[in-house]
Amino acid sequence: MTTTPWTTEFLERLAAEGVRAERRALAALAPVQAVDVAADDWGKLGAAAKAAGCRYVAGFGDDTGDALAVYACFEREGVYLLARTTVARTAPRLASHAPLFAAAERAERHTRDMLGFVFEGHPDPRRWTRHRAWSEDEYPLRKDFPAGGRASGATPADNDYPFLNAHGSGVHEIPVGPVHAGIIEPGHFRFLAVGESVLHLEARLGYVHKGIEKIAEGRDAAGLARLAARVSGDTTIGHSLAACLAMERAAGIEAPARAVWLRAVMAERERIANHLGDIGAILNDVAFAFGFYQFGRLREQWQRTSQRAFGHRFMMDRIVPGGVAVDLAAAHVAEMQGELQALRRELAGLLAIYRDTPSVEDRVVTTGVLAPATARELGVLGFVGRASGVDFDVRRDAPYPPYGELRVRVPVYREGDVAARLRVRAEEIAASIDLLEELLRNLPDGPVRTPWRDPSAPAEGLAIVEGWRGEIFAYVRFGADGRIARYFPRDPSALNWPALEHLIHDNIVPDFPVCNKSVNGSYSGNDL
Repeated sequence: MTTTPWTTEFLERLAAEGVRAERRALAALAPVQAVDVAADDWGKLGAAAKAAGCRYVAGFGDDTGDALAVYACFEREGVYLLARTTVARTAPRLASHAPLFAAAERAERHTRDMLGFVFEGHPDPRRWTRHRAWSEDEYPLRKDFPAGGRASGATPADNDYPFLNAHGSGVHEIPVGPVHAGIIEPGHFRFLAVGESVLHLEARLGYVHKGIEKIAEGRDAAGLARLAARVSGDTTIGHSLAACLAMERAAGIEAPARAVWLRAVMAERERIANHLGDIGAILNDVAFAFGFYQFGRLREQWQRTSQRAFGHRFMMDRIVPGGVAVDLAAAHVAEMQGELQALRRELAGLLAIYRDTPSVEDRVVTTGVLAPATARELGVLGFVGRASGVDFDVRRDAPYPPYGELRVRVPVYREGDVAARLRVRAEEIAASIDLLEELLRNLPDGPVRTPWRDPSAPAEGLAIVEGWRGEIFAYVRFGADGRIARYFPRDPSALNWPALEHLIHDNIVPDFPVCNKSVNGSYSGNDL
């Protein structure tokens, strides 16, 4: 991180170019810089952010009652800028950032569907989140729209979505999903292929849209924490941590030191559990059943320890506003410390076996390559980005407690294939073992929860944390009654899903399952 944040020079340059931008001094948004921008200058802001080499982090809208607001968050060098503009409800039109940032394309489509914005210059006019549940003049995130909706009868089938059509001799379409053969959630994938070679893939998501943003409205802090824990079930710690941090910043309270460290213990345990499961599932997709069983066994043992120590296999609802819901007994600390040594030994042996198996190497090396330039352009996160040269981790580059006191190792490779995504997962497990050893060894004494108090006035809070899939973004706005007026979570899957459409090019159709699993985007985390 530079001594002087890039945002200082950036905002000075905007002012020199006549862009109307005013800083918002909100401690609850720290360490993020916040700025209000005139609606007419929204497009200029995006162009300036692109020219400055920023990464697009998140975009969302808000109905404040008097007007409609749009937010865009950018990052560079571990420093974030949150920009906001407002427009009249009668004419919500803004310049699109999608021609500048690929990551803005679906974010703006979601905002358009939910709030009725028109993003001028947006390259894709198709519905994204809406499917057929609402009519063309209904916008579910506006305050006058009921959470239960207004539809009567069955929702029409979404059978007319205009996928790219196949043209030319020998080109054929292969529809996959949205209902799949396994227990995964629904998503539709439309392939264009010649023989077995994939020319084009287009994903259609949104089938498990749950109305998270709408049903958050009116909840108290504890209710929002429970909802956040269910944005994506395999990231219950990541999302509940981000939501609770955002609410705590809005309310001006801090969790006790022991709670902060216990939250990190849970986060690293969640990372290890999911990486173990993913490695096994990838090996299963290349018919290496031994690896599938062994990594599945390790994951099950790991989660049983979490059950004994925290009362839940996934540690759901263990992070609460003001701290954590349960302390960690000394006996469980000792159990976890022994478990870490055993896992380190077993992991080394299992990794050596699969890396020395030619049939596995043949299926994962050079398969599903995501080039570093494409990864940067898409703004991909976590292990998907790090396998393609994107060297970024919030824990290290924009640290939040207690990670500023810890050394976070971040494995990075440039090959960008399935093998690299496997390697990053394995090395992240090893890095998390190191972190857990330090966290458990130096766990502070003291209370694990600070009493919650509602913000005394309408307040905002923002938190950005590193989930096991990558960066998680959570914005919270409280109303005057201390209840939630707006909650927006951005799961890393929202930015990682488009990578699958690129890395499958020129691969064969039978390699799609292993390519898909190597990315492992969350349907639920995407389909708010």
